[in-house]
Amino acid sequence: MEKSLLDLGLKLLQNQHFDSLAVGVIDFKNNQFESFEISATNVVSSKPYLYFDLASLTKALTNSAVRLKSPDLFDQKNMLLLNHKAGLPSGGLLSKHKWREEILSFDIVESPTLYSDYSSLRCMLEIEKKSGKKLKELCSYYFDKDLLHWTELAPDSFSPDYGVRNKKIVCGEVHDNNCFNIREFVSHAGLFSTVDGLCRSLLNLNKITNMNEVVFNQAKSQNPEDRFIHGFDHVMDPEATLAGKGATTKTFGHLGFTGTSFWINPETQRGAVILANGTQTYWYDKAGLNHLRRTMGEAIWRL
Repeated sequence: MEKSLLDLGLKLLQNQHFDSLAVGVIDFKNNQFESFEISATNVVSSKPYLYFDLASLTKALTNSAVRLKSPDLFDQKNMLLLNHKAGLPSGGLLSKHKWREEILSFDIVESPTLYSDYSSLRCMLEIEKKSGKKLKELCSYYFDKDLLHWTELAPDSFSPDYGVRNKKIVCGEVHDNNCFNIREFVSHAGLFSTVDGLCRSLLNLNKITNMNEVVFNQAKSQNPEDRFIHGFDHVMDPEATLAGKGATTKTFGHLGFTGTSFWINPETQRGAVILANGTQTYWYDKAGLNHLRRTMGEAIWRL
């Protein structure tokens, strides 16, 4: 990993409301990556060990991964759900035991894009029904050993602090309240990973499904005003994107509420992974996190 990138990470972290950061740079051409991690004690590690709550990256790592491997499961309605164009509300507090009935109660109607946890969950339920299989079985074909559901974290694993729930520090537990209450493998949140585990998983996914080419070709054929491509977010405004300057309108990936992101430029075959515990304190103040995302992203695209 270039020292300049590590120095930048140390500098940017000094001015944040959170204390942990991991960065990975993926070279899809040569099937390799480099990474570093800065822990809460300001210790830099070239062998990252922190398990970060990936938050909404889970959507792309589950539903989108199923679309890449099993496109036959995605009829027109399921594609609307995958791409957040099915008219479902963005989210809300779900019942612990009757959440499926609540999600299934919504009509699917083609609508303008509205980013939605409910749409992601409905997509999961529909592809499970159509396949007769559970989401985990459908999507985990490419998972690295260090990419796993939050309930599977080993007792001796380490995770950053993500804030407070019920007067207790959220650490080693998923931050999303619906996911925490449901306690099942679901599509909108719940995956944890080290930065290395996520980088290896993305390399695996591309190797198995030819992800970069598939998404790139789809981007060329669909309406450029559509934000999501097979469930992946893509850069709409290269000058303002959180992916950082240097990303193009063909760059795709996803953001996570906890401070996570990955972006892939299929034209250069380079990927950028940034993981942080951005909800640790003052989670509503996104200015510092957004500056970190843009600045680190721009530095990665320049490499």
